[in-house]
Amino acid sequence: MATIISASHSPPSSGQAALEKPLAEFRAFWRAFFARAFSPYRPELHYMRGPGPAWRAKHMRGSDR
Repeated sequence: MATIISASHSPPSSGQAALEKPLAEFRAFWRAFFARAFSPYRPELHYMRGPGPAWRAKHMRGSDR
């Protein structure tokens, strides 16, 4: 388990501000990555894949001539 403790309440210095921007970009990238990689929505499960057994039963009757 990790614990994050912040002991400083002073405004960020110029060196700290330069470090925070890449860190914020890194966090934003990983948030977006995890949101897309582990999204429960899977559209390929909802697309139709072609005619089903009822369609085949109905249309195959006439093709046995």
